[in-house]
Amino acid sequence: MICSCSFLYALRKRKIINFTVGDSSLGLDNTKLLVPLRTLVHTLPLSLAYLLYMLATMESVRGVNVPMYTTLRRTTVVFTMVAEWILAGQKYSSSVIGSVGLIVLGAFVAGARDLSFDFHGYFVVFLSNITTAIYLATIARIGKSSGLNSFGLMWCNGIICGPILLFWTYIRGDIETTLNFQYLFSPGFMVILLFSCILAFFLNYCIFLNTTLNSAVTQTICGNLKDLFTIGLGWIIFGGLPFDILNVVGQFLGFLGSGLYAYYKLVGK
Repeated sequence: MICSCSFLYALRKRKIINFTVGDSSLGLDNTKLLVPLRTLVHTLPLSLAYLLYMLATMESVRGVNVPMYTTLRRTTVVFTMVAEWILAGQKYSSSVIGSVGLIVLGAFVAGARDLSFDFHGYFVVFLSNITTAIYLATIARIGKSSGLNSFGLMWCNGIICGPILLFWTYIRGDIETTLNFQYLFSPGFMVILLFSCILAFFLNYCIFLNTTLNSAVTQTICGNLKDLFTIGLGWIIFGGLPFDILNVVGQFLGFLGSGLYAYYKLVGK
């Protein structure tokens, strides 16, 4: 977040980007925060949703095995549809609902051999799904009502969440652990850390941009669609993944459902 906010601040001060939709009509240069205080307050629900989403997602990885985690996480699209319906009154056609159902079916087919029920693990993953859905739906809603573009939303989210997360890492002892890391100032580690921050910046920007331009459901389905490429590249580059017909069929159903969703959105169904 420090890197992202620094990057955004430098680009905004050099007038390479602005934080509003269209032009700089919100008087951004009249405040050290680069946005009016009322706009910053308006984005507080987004920052709260982000903090809940991040904490729940990190905790959910520990509760179940990776195949089951991937399976349960793909049901996020259903929670996202419900969140958009509650927060924005968004309704979906039967074609879109059917394609989403196909994605969820594919997820459970792919993870059928790894179904090992763990109440706490499942609860945390579903809690992560709910917070993800609220976070994406909040991006879509705040993006339309605040007058901010993707850069502006990222800036407000960063300067609100940054100090909170800094305090949280301090009281948990993570800052001390980081400072005691023996390779902290190693050139190789610093380069990798820098590239990690750059990738995180572009990932967050793509999430904000896609969600505000399209919808929270579209962003969720794009996240599911990436699994096909992740698994494919992992199989080609690293190897060692055993062939499982249920996994292949499940992945195909998920890809087919994502493709159908994209088609129905393009043709207006």
